[in-house]
Amino acid sequence: MKALLSAHDICKSFSLEHQKIEVLKSINLSVFEAEFVAIMGKSGSGKSTLISILAGLDSPDSGTVILHDDDLTQLTEEQLALKRQQEISFVFQTFHLIPTLTVEENIGFPLKISRSFQQNKVDELLNKVQLNHRANSFPHQLSGGEKQRTAIARALITQPSVLFADEPTGNLDEKNASSILELLIDLQKQFNTSLIVVTHDPGIAKRADRIIRIVDGRLA
Repeated sequence: MKALLSAHDICKSFSLEHQKIEVLKSINLSVFEAEFVAIMGKSGSGKSTLISILAGLDSPDSGTVILHDDDLTQLTEEQLALKRQQEISFVFQTFHLIPTLTVEENIGFPLKISRSFQQNKVDELLNKVQLNHRANSFPHQLSGGEKQRTAIARALITQPSVLFADEPTGNLDEKNASSILELLIDLQKQFNTSLIVVTHDPGIAKRADRIIRIVDGRLA
């Protein structure tokens, strides 16, 4: 089976006080269509750097990242922005909702940016995440679980090929975390989206199709 997303010999380092710190060392991995992959590792192991590179938000020092047939490391910033707009979405631990927009407006925002707004798509996602009653509420009026439901709906409104989630339940209590995980997995299957989750939570990892562990910048 051909991989949807693949990384080949990814290396990344940073300079700190005249020292070269190697963060990622010859990473090779593949993610397949509609696969749920959990990435685990200690803090500082390179997890967040890896998904930033896989998503085209950061560039490796060397290596390639292939999404479908496009090498993200060779695209211009404009081409990368379009690629992210059409095929890649994110869910963050801290939600990153736009405070001046309502729930409904936050969810529909990616469609406004791409000039492809359709109200029926927004209504569909509002229903799927059970936030119809909160459509006109602002982020400061929401609970943590409601904020993350809004963020998930916003991430899926463009029907991306791959959804990255960086510690998506990290700011939630146990009950809300469990509910959000079930929602995320359910919607991932409905939208046939590949899901890549960075997590410390073994409860999330055991639900994944596959676990990738990073130790000191290498795949374990």
